[in-house]
Amino acid sequence: MAIHPISVQALSGTIQPNENKKVTPSEVQETFSSLLKKAVNEVNHAQVQSDIMTEKLANGENVQLHDVMIASQKASIMLETTLQVRNKVVEAYQSIMRMQI
Repeated sequence: MAIHPISVQALSGTIQPNENKKVTPSEVQETFSSLLKKAVNEVNHAQVQSDIMTEKLANGENVQLHDVMIASQKASIMLETTLQVRNKVVEAYQSIMRMQI
């Protein structure tokens, strides 16, 4: 279970700035939406893997305790990070909505 850093290749689906091409708001929204959906799916996958490994350990199958704990902590950290990012996005949205025009 390797944890891979975010790289330019990982964000290959994102829109790269280009001086010759105008990016429409709908393109940016679709890109952000797909990036967010991908991140949530990864968190869900980590949670499911953690549950499966915990169940295997509880059933007495051949699973190492340290692997179960690592999977559990990885899922927990990913969920906590997702919640913190969500909180920051909501906070930014509220800040923008409070701005006077």
